[in-house]
Amino acid sequence: MASSLRELRSRKASVTNVQKITRAMELVAASRIIKARHAAQAAAPYARELTRAVSALATYAHVDHPFTVESENPTRAAVLLITSDRGQAGAYSSNVLRLGEQLTARLRDEGKEVVPFIAGRKGKAFYKFRKRDVADSWEGFSDSPQYADARQIADVVLEAFLTPTEEGGVDEIHIVYTQFVSMLTQRPEVLRLVPLEVVEDDDAPRDQELLPLYDFEPDAETVLDEVLPLYVRSRIFYCLLQASASELAARQRAMKAATDNAEQLIESLTREANQARQASITQEISEIVGGAGALADANSE
Repeated sequence: MASSLRELRSRKASVTNVQKITRAMELVAASRIIKARHAAQAAAPYARELTRAVSALATYAHVDHPFTVESENPTRAAVLLITSDRGQAGAYSSNVLRLGEQLTARLRDEGKEVVPFIAGRKGKAFYKFRKRDVADSWEGFSDSPQYADARQIADVVLEAFLTPTEEGGVDEIHIVYTQFVSMLTQRPEVLRLVPLEVVEDDDAPRDQELLPLYDFEPDAETVLDEVLPLYVRSRIFYCLLQASASELAARQRAMKAATDNAEQLIESLTREANQARQASITQEISEIVGGAGALADANSE
């Protein structure tokens, strides 16, 4: 019984230590998510206006450009997966990877070879465990991305897009990331970056839905050469910011659940320890009483 009591106390101490860790991680995620949300919100107006400008360019330029013209027979597609660098975020990364697997299956059904690009250690580990090749990968900034990180990724995938497929290039670029909806809801999404599929934000005011007219200087093709790479970098950066806020929100929620579960387990172990201690005391009293009775009987004889 005493051994069982020591075991219960040891388990309680271990769970208490784990609870302290999960509580600290919850507080850290809660403090950092405010900054991540503000960064994502601050990037939204720029991304929206750049999207509108690119919409006008694509609509009124009337030129054949690699970023706006779809290949007649696409054979290779790049897929960029944005996952987390660290765990303890619930199903955040697994949801992105699951959606990426669905996208990969669909592209292969269309007869396209999939070329994966990975952002985040979790995605890299997923592909390494399955012994799959990765075209390129990045890590170390999933919860706090900078524009330089987005530019580095964009330059690599754009170079692959501008390279002929017979030389190892791709015909399409898709991105799988997590859209931050609210603290309780983060939704994995798929976006085709190029050939250009311009998507206007649903939050844009109604009076801004009409695209403006532009005069191109020096010419439309030169403007497209400059603006479209900027658009792709901006979209990747926006996706990284959305993914960062989503990761922190998922981690805060997961750590809160872990902390609450630890509290319940501590209460259960405390009750078991109290019961074991009471049983041990009762047994010791019974043994003392029994011994005293036996000694009294021996003396009376």
